[in-house]
Amino acid sequence: MDTESTHSGYSNRSNRHGEQSRRERRKLSSKDSSRSERSVIINTPYGPTQASPNHNSEPLLEVPTSVAGDEAPSLQDDNWGETTTAVTGTSELSLSQEEVVGLGKGSEDGLRQGCRRYAPLALGLCVGLLVLATPLAFLVLPAVLWPARLQACGSACEGLFLSVSCKLLILLLAVWAIFLRQAHASLPRVCVYRALLAILTLLLTLSYWLFYGVRILDSQDEDYQGIVQFAVSLVDSLLFVHYLAIVLLELRQLQSCYSLCVIRSTDGETRYYNLGQLSIQRAALSLLEFYYRDFPLHNPALLSASKHRAAKHLAGLKVYTVDGPGNLAGPAGGSGGSQVGGHSRAMISAAARRRDATHNELYYEEADHDRRVRKRRARLVVAVEEAFMHVRRMQQEEQKASPGDVMDVREAALAIFPSMARALQKYLRTTRRQHCHSMDSIQRHLAFCLTHNMSPKAFLEAYLSPGPTLQYGRERWMAGQWTLVSEAAVTSGLKEDTVFSLRCLDFSLAVTVKSIPYIQMTEEYVDPKSHKFTLSLQSETSV
Repeated sequence: MDTESTHSGYSNRSNRHGEQSRRERRKLSSKDSSRSERSVIINTPYGPTQASPNHNSEPLLEVPTSVAGDEAPSLQDDNWGETTTAVTGTSELSLSQEEVVGLGKGSEDGLRQGCRRYAPLALGLCVGLLVLATPLAFLVLPAVLWPARLQACGSACEGLFLSVSCKLLILLLAVWAIFLRQAHASLPRVCVYRALLAILTLLLTLSYWLFYGVRILDSQDEDYQGIVQFAVSLVDSLLFVHYLAIVLLELRQLQSCYSLCVIRSTDGETRYYNLGQLSIQRAALSLLEFYYRDFPLHNPALLSASKHRAAKHLAGLKVYTVDGPGNLAGPAGGSGGSQVGGHSRAMISAAARRRDATHNELYYEEADHDRRVRKRRARLVVAVEEAFMHVRRMQQEEQKASPGDVMDVREAALAIFPSMARALQKYLRTTRRQHCHSMDSIQRHLAFCLTHNMSPKAFLEAYLSPGPTLQYGRERWMAGQWTLVSEAAVTSGLKEDTVFSLRCLDFSLAVTVKSIPYIQMTEEYVDPKSHKFTLSLQSETSV
């Protein structure tokens, strides 16, 4: 009876407390309703929804809907009716002032990036059109402005016309091949040599126009052959400028002068590359191209094990004072000090024992992980081989069947995928690479292998060893924008002991520059007669 009365009293008090809290919530909600009618903030969930499913992180094995429906209520809070917030209002979607400012900033950033990307191309097109139209204008203007006063030049002018047309066609193709290529990256600064070549081309064209206006247009020169030769000289000068551009932009960097060491900050992955005479920003761009080709995909899941081990080591030591801090000083004056000294010595000895046992824990942990990886790998290899054998049997049966019953490659991949899905999922989870491969990508790769009649080993090579970054989708790169950090100017050339870094959201690449040493080779002549020898046999020797 006492317990029942106690429980009933507690329940009554809890009910009264719940009613009071609900009344207070209603009052607050009624006060806030007038203010929330103007703007309703809807925070979209980060996870996938039915409207926008996330196929990249789709699991290999889907959970049945019946199981998910049964377990869904148990995962919710018991007080879900009181803690759930209902959003009401007339508008279905509204944004706060901060979000509106963020959208404006995002549009401004996109406009700025578009300008930075297409402004050099537009400037180059303008300069190219001006350069190509100038020789034609030199030939056309006299024939339009004073045609009656021009002297006929006959076959000499016709030969010069043919020379100008051929040279302009060659110049057009050369400019298209060097300057009008689609840019695959945006650099922080303008390329110095490109800017110098553009300025040189403009100065050359303007000087020819100035000379043409003063000596030909003002005086209305009657020597049309000299005018044509003047246009030919301009085309020749432009061809030489283009040759200079090829030397500065393409040929100068071919000879390797520096060795660059690239280190990834998270896992210490290191590569070495040889580059020529380049600026820091151009060298950084080349290194990023090499990074996507040579470096394995950055996997943050592999770093969590070491962090967990360090946290476990730091949390392994705890010291408790049983008598409390007030009992450190006992009846005897030195008892408290001796007790503190005993605690400190115990802590030091425990830390030393813990430090000595850490390498053993690491050794056995790595050994156990290697054993589980080999076990999962063996199961995966067997499952894939059995699936491919089943496909071969199906192909043999399809050869005997009618043409209408032939199965498509995609259907065959979907048919054999469930037999290997569980083993593949366990192996990827063990190696912590499950986020790198989605179910759709695995099925596409399986269909690709079946189409080209590849072996099970060829199919497994993409999952047994991590591939380069470019082999995965763009959403797996985890580096959309890079930041170049350098003490020297990014337009300056590479030098000995230059250090710069390339940073992205999750890691950075530290780059160190070393000069390739001067190699001196000498020649040593070997006389061919020095290799000859004679063998003299004595008749008295026993054979």
